[in-house]
Order: sequence, then C-alpha cells, then structure tokens
Amino acid sequence: MRGDRGLLLLGGALAVAAAACEVAAIRLFGVITDRALAARDLAAFWTPAAQWLGIAVAAALMTFVGDYVTTLAGERFLLRLRDRLFAHVQTLSPEFFDRGRLGDLMARLTDDVEAIEELVASGLVRLVTAVVSAVFFASAAFAVRWDLALVACALVPVFLLVTRGFSGRFRAAAGRERRSNGAMVGTVEESLSNQPLVQAYNRQEAQARRLHDEGRAWLAAKMAETRLSSLYAPLVEVVETVCVLVVLGVGAWELQEHRVTLGGLLSFAAYLGYLYPNVQSLGEVALTASEAAAGADRVQEVLRTRPAVAEDPAARTCVARRGRVAFDHVTFRYPGTGRPVIEDLSFRAGPGELVLLAGPSGAGKSTVTKLLLRFYDPDSGGIRLDGIPLRELSLAALRDSVTVLQQETLMFSGTVRDNIAYGRPGATEAEIVAAAVAADAHDFVSALPDGYDTEIGQRGRLLSGGQRQRIGIARAMVRDAPVLVLDEPTTGLDARTARNVLGPLRRLMAGRTTILITHDPHLAPKADRVVTLGPAGPRTVAAFQEGAGA
Repeated sequence: MRGDRGLLLLGGALAVAAAACEVAAIRLFGVITDRALAARDLAAFWTPAAQWLGIAVAAALMTFVGDYVTTLAGERFLLRLRDRLFAHVQTLSPEFFDRGRLGDLMARLTDDVEAIEELVASGLVRLVTAVVSAVFFASAAFAVRWDLALVACALVPVFLLVTRGFSGRFRAAAGRERRSNGAMVGTVEESLSNQPLVQAYNRQEAQARRLHDEGRAWLAAKMAETRLSSLYAPLVEVVETVCVLVVLGVGAWELQEHRVTLGGLLSFAAYLGYLYPNVQSLGEVALTASEAAAGADRVQEVLRTRPAVAEDPAARTCVARRGRVAFDHVTFRYPGTGRPVIEDLSFRAGPGELVLLAGPSGAGKSTVTKLLLRFYDPDSGGIRLDGIPLRELSLAALRDSVTVLQQETLMFSGTVRDNIAYGRPGATEAEIVAAAVAADAHDFVSALPDGYDTEIGQRGRLLSGGQRQRIGIARAMVRDAPVLVLDEPTTGLDARTARNVLGPLRRLMAGRTTILITHDPHLAPKADRVVTLGPAGPRTVAAFQEGAGA
C-alpha cells in the first residue's frame, strides 16, 4: 500500500469520526427521550433535534468521503499488484507457460488479486473502524450504566470463539474454490482459442461436457464455501440476540428498581445495537482474511517462481551493431530432464551470412533460438554477440539486437498498422509502408476494406497464412535488428505461397546475420554454412559441418 497509506489513514479517520457522530447522536436520542418525550415538553425537543440533524449531515459527508478515498486507495493497490504480478510473469521462461494453464493464470491476475485487495485495503479500514467504533460504543455504554456494560462485554468473547471456529475451515474451502475457478477459466480459454479445431472435429459436445465437469467441481467448492459463510451469519445473529436479551433483561430489572431512566436504557440499548455489529464485523474481517489468504497463496506461488535467467545489474545496455554470433561448445538440457537437448554445439555467423540449422524434429533447432534470446542459459559453453558474452548484456539490449520470425506468425487483435509497428513502437507511417512494400504486403493491404486500418481479428485469423507471414516479415523489417532468426518460415504454406514469400525473405536477410531453421532442402544451397543437429544413440549431439552441400 506504499503511496496510498495517506488515503487509507484519511478514510479510516473519517470512518472513526462518523462513528463518533453516531455515539453523539445516540446520546441526543436519550436526551430527547427524557427531556422532551417523557416530560411531554415540546420546547425541549428543538435544540437537541437540530443538533442531531447537524451531526447526521456531518456523518453522512464524512462517510461519503471516507468510502471514496478508501475505494480509491484499494483500486490503486489492485492496479499496482496486478501490474507487478504481470510484469513478473513476463520475465518467466517459456517452460512456465508450457507447464501451466493460461486460464488459471488469468484467474490469478484477476479474481485472486481482487480477493487480496478486499483485505489489504478496504478490509484494513473496516478492521480499524470496527475496533475503534467498538471502543467508542463500549465506552459510551459504560458511561450510561457500567454494570450493564460489564454484562454486555462479558458476552463479546462468544463472538470471537465462533469466528475462530469458522476461519480455518473457511480458508480451506476458499482455497478449493479458487483452484476450481482457475481450472474452469482455463477450460473456457482453451476451448474458445481452439474453436476451429473443435468445430472441424465435431467436438463441441465433448468440450461442453468438459466445461460442465469443471463447473460442477467449482459448484461443489463454491457451495462448501457458501455453507460456511451462510451458517456463520445466522449463528452470529442468534448469539447477538441472546446477548441483547440478557442485557435488556438486566436493564428491565434496573429500570424497575429506578436505577436507570427510560432514556438511559434506550440509549444503552442503542449503543449495544451498534457495539455488537462492530464486534461481528471483526469476525467478518477474519473470514475475509481467510479468503484473501487463499488468493494470496496462489499469487505468491507465481511470484516465488524465479526466472530461468538472472540479469546482471551491471550488464551492458548497448545494442549490437554488427551482429556477429558465436556458439562455443554449448551444452544445454531443459530443467527437470535428464538428457541434453544440445551437446557441444559450436558455430559462427556474421553479417551478410546465412547459417542453416538442419535436423529432425526434437534435435534442438528451436532451442538454439531460445538460448540466443537468453530465455535460458547453457549448462556449459558460451554464446557471444559481437564478442560480448550474452550474460554481460542486458536482456533488453540483447533482444533488441535479434529479430525472430516464428514458425507461426503471431499477431495481436488490432489493425494491420498496429501489427507492423509492433516491431518498433514509434515507427512512422512512411517506415511502415516501406516495410510493407519490401515484404510484398502493400498491395494486398491496400486492397483491404480499410487499408492499413483494417482490423485483422484475434491472432490475425481474418488473414490468410501467406498474408500473416508477409505482415510478420514487414514487422521484422521495421524492427531492423542486425541478427535475424527464421524458424521454419515456409512451414504451413503451399508451394506457390512459399515461393512468393522467398523474395521478401531474401530482402529481409540482406546484410544481416541470419540463422535459418528449416526442413526445406531447397534453401540449403543458399546457405553459407549448414549446422546439422541429430541424435546419436541415447543423447543429442551437434555435428558442425561446413559447406552448402553438407
């Protein structure tokens, strides 16, 4: 809450002041009862009535301002926590996203974060307000009749015992509900993002059953949580009623013995009516804390996950100028696996050169890209860019020096212009158009309904595969990095479209250090060097071969 503690203090102070106004209003109620109603003196009514009205207006104003600033502080906390969690997630390795479910992660970024806010911000103010208000009303009750107040306060521990009995069970139930909610959201996300496959294979009913099963699991967890919260409220109401009846019974006896006036007894009852709900509110905060703890456990699980690589605070921030890449005896295995994916790999690539990485699926070709971008660090050996070890470069500088054209051209919902400019924010209109022209994309983009302002749909699905590929090439051209990695650039394209893409690809490669990952033998004669990765026995070895005919 750093940065908004002042708002929380103000909200809490105003809530406490509003509670003090309620104490004063109840006192005026007793005055009106004894001096005006019991005495049947209308003249004695107007002054305390006016005072009561003024106090009510002041309390209403303070309540409004207090609620507003408390909500503002809570929402700003929510924004910062979500930003922090999202920023941390973006530092994690691809393995983290491959291992988990995207929908569950989305639930942690939304529902679980909101559960934490309910405690840390608004819940904290409610806690302080309830404690101070309980002290106010208890003090006022002691001022009216100390013996009745002792009876009332002696029953307060009953509330706390009930709350203690519920809080542990409620936390466990809330944890099950949070996990079930994440699984359900994950199922929805997977199904919707794969709708073309679902419909093509007539698996709609299977997906509906899968969601139904996850929904039933969530329903069971939610109802277990609801049973506890629903049981807690009426049980506390019964306890509160017993407490009030005991105190009123003693008060009736004292009224009969003329030890208290009617106005005093009614004032005391009113104080009691405010005291017990505040004590009950303390119990509700405890339940809120249990639910927040369940969400916090899931958020902390993500925050405790460390990135696969650590950046040196003194790392260089200079972007590579030439783009010379060197792999020296690199060996790497993915975390939790026994066999190296790459073993003793060495090769060089310089400006204007094309190095082709060949080999069967699973030989580690795409892993080379992940190591070059420093998604992972090699177990042994080293990788250098312009003679500088990658560990000595900042991640931002390293990744600004490398452009990757993935096997699947990834796109965001938005316009054609947005997706081309994603390569370099701030690119001018002329630069965007020039890149599209070089990528042979300008003609088909101009023919779209809104040209460069045409919306391309989620992941660019309103475009063909060849069109997406050429927009991806234009994005890479706008980026203009010295090192280029092409990961199966013609996979999924028909022969004609693949031939049409080769021209823009050659223009993109011109003057750059290019690493090409491909199964296409037609591209091999164009390579300056070919590095063949292939299995040898139970382990993966790298054979370095020179020459285009390798």
